[in-house]
Amino acid sequence: MQENNQTNNEVEEIDINHLMQIRRDKLAELQKEGKDPFEITKYNRTNTAGEIKSNYEQFEEKDVTIAGRIIAKRIMGKASFCTIQDNDEKIQSYVSINDLGEESYKAFKTWDIGDIIGITGFVFKTKTEEISVHAKKVTLLSKSLRPLPEKFHGLKDPDLRYRQRYVDLIINPEVKKTFETRSKIISQIRSILDEKGYLEVETPVLNTISGGATAKPFITHHNALNLSMYLRIATELNLKRLIVGGYDKVYEMGRIFRNEGMDIRHNPEFTTIELYAAYQDYNDMMDITEEIFTKCAMQVLGTTKITYQGQDIDLTPGWKRITMIDSIKEACGVDFNKINTDEEAVALAKERGIEIPDKTKETRGDVIALFFDEYVEKTLIQPTFIYDYPVEISPLAKKSPKDKRLTERFEIFIGGREYGNAFSELNDPIDQYERFKKQVEARNAGDEEAGMMDEDFIQALEYGMPPTGGLGIGIDRLVMLLTDNTSIRDVLLFPTMKPLNKIEEKKNTNKSNVEGNSKTEKSYDYSQGISREKALEILKEYNKEEFHIRHALTVEGVMRYFAKEQGEDVEYWGNIGLLHDVDFELYPEEHCKKCIELLEKHNVGEGIINSICSHGYGICSDIKPEHTMEKILFATDELTGLIGAAAKMRPSKSVQDMEVSSLKKKFKDKKFAAGCSRDIIKQGAEMLGWELEELFEKTILAMKEYEEKINKYMEENNY
Repeated sequence: MQENNQTNNEVEEIDINHLMQIRRDKLAELQKEGKDPFEITKYNRTNTAGEIKSNYEQFEEKDVTIAGRIIAKRIMGKASFCTIQDNDEKIQSYVSINDLGEESYKAFKTWDIGDIIGITGFVFKTKTEEISVHAKKVTLLSKSLRPLPEKFHGLKDPDLRYRQRYVDLIINPEVKKTFETRSKIISQIRSILDEKGYLEVETPVLNTISGGATAKPFITHHNALNLSMYLRIATELNLKRLIVGGYDKVYEMGRIFRNEGMDIRHNPEFTTIELYAAYQDYNDMMDITEEIFTKCAMQVLGTTKITYQGQDIDLTPGWKRITMIDSIKEACGVDFNKINTDEEAVALAKERGIEIPDKTKETRGDVIALFFDEYVEKTLIQPTFIYDYPVEISPLAKKSPKDKRLTERFEIFIGGREYGNAFSELNDPIDQYERFKKQVEARNAGDEEAGMMDEDFIQALEYGMPPTGGLGIGIDRLVMLLTDNTSIRDVLLFPTMKPLNKIEEKKNTNKSNVEGNSKTEKSYDYSQGISREKALEILKEYNKEEFHIRHALTVEGVMRYFAKEQGEDVEYWGNIGLLHDVDFELYPEEHCKKCIELLEKHNVGEGIINSICSHGYGICSDIKPEHTMEKILFATDELTGLIGAAAKMRPSKSVQDMEVSSLKKKFKDKKFAAGCSRDIIKQGAEMLGWELEELFEKTILAMKEYEEKINKYMEENNY
């Protein structure tokens, strides 16, 4: 029967639709009785829950009027308790038939969790000392037609919190607190700059030239002018025009747009602050950076000694300051002060196994930057200013008087991440023009992130710009630091998400032609599972080589990681990963065929065997991945190989310092690890309805989690 093919999600959807219909029927009845809550335009609330609970002595036995959403309700015959939640806090209310009267109390009992109500009554404490409001009157202010999830964090869709932020805020107080903290941080920054005499300004979001940073822009079209325009990738050039115009100190805080990938640290639109001060340099910008971070930490945490993702970090002023070249020497012993030519630098990069992305980057300055990325950045846990950057990667910074190959530029690093960028600003129009030309050459050579020629900005500099210090700080990353969040999506109220209809289109495109043309994902029977000990025993019977054992353990770890994320059977998923290549070492030509015989010999169930065979779909198997587990195995089998190969190229020989950006470069280079099929990885991501970056990010995190355990196992078993 059709009902037997329904997934849990479909059954859940049917339940929700049924509950929604009940609520709509209740609303219709209220409207019929002339009690439509949506006709109420105003409610005179006198106090919030937070005010009452923090000043109980002031409110005890006094009448108040509160309002909020019902989040809990206990009906006990002629008396009930309900808990409402407003902007500040939760508070309990005692509601009885004696106070409300029979008709009002009967109506109250029909109200649902999620409804928004008003309560007038006096404040008291219950026998258990809980501050409450004894209701004299209750009013239904808004009807909730959709039930709240009972256990929001238990939902399997990891994107739902971001897609339905309004529900996230209702259910999770800590999320609400994060965004209140964000607001306080922004206010504190404004306060610091306003006190120092900076003028807050607004500059255009739409520009005819993309400039001020190295990034790929969004392109739009202005119909009236019949003109292509760019959403700004930085505010820098317009703010420096204002310095030319005579303002000594200016800043702008606002949205920036960059048409690039998404991962835990990047969203296509994000918030920055840029500030510029005439007659100052990058040393002054270091001082103000320390002040901003320190005062923001004190404002929201009350201390400069914080913990971020388990790391103790001290933001107290007096941060380490070291040149980029000295930081490289400190980290790996290479002294670029002794390397003077591009040829020497390129040869050293090849010797160290550091990949240069293209011919335009074969310069001493670009190689210095690559060495920094490889050896230094991840080690900068305590706040550190890295300064004096190569001119090749700093097109808007003033050259250092000490070494014309370098610029007076710094970046601030904390916890191995970059948080801000600053210059002694370039004010020489001739030098600026030549640097713009180099950017244009790079753009013409195919670099979509390279800057454009801005003739008007050159003209502005020709009128004369005073010596100027400039600073940019990523607001989202600062908020992540001070709220201990790893993902930028957790500090953006409405992060960019792929529309659900697009995800469904991809899922439908890849849907298997199961019997009856079922529109649901195959349900899975975990009762066929075997123990990990049994799976490991089978694996080792047919696999002896170190490479195959390590790969099996790696895919096992990845599958376990995703099982935890999806709320599924961790051991079952792990064993599928452990045994997916069980036949490959002995029977490579019969891969995904011989395994049937081998696993049946050990009484392994058909469900496990089919799932294992599905990872070879289109190459050595006709069984198509149907369950999420099978799709993840299909996508990550090849991807783990690519990530492993990329990790071996790193000085650490480890995945622990692997970043999504680095993997994306390897993915684009078809010559690198050519045996890892990019098409299969893409197909797997499409089956799952995920962006490639999302698949990359999660698989890297999974491999990081299990790498040490795998290394320990291999060592203990003499592989």
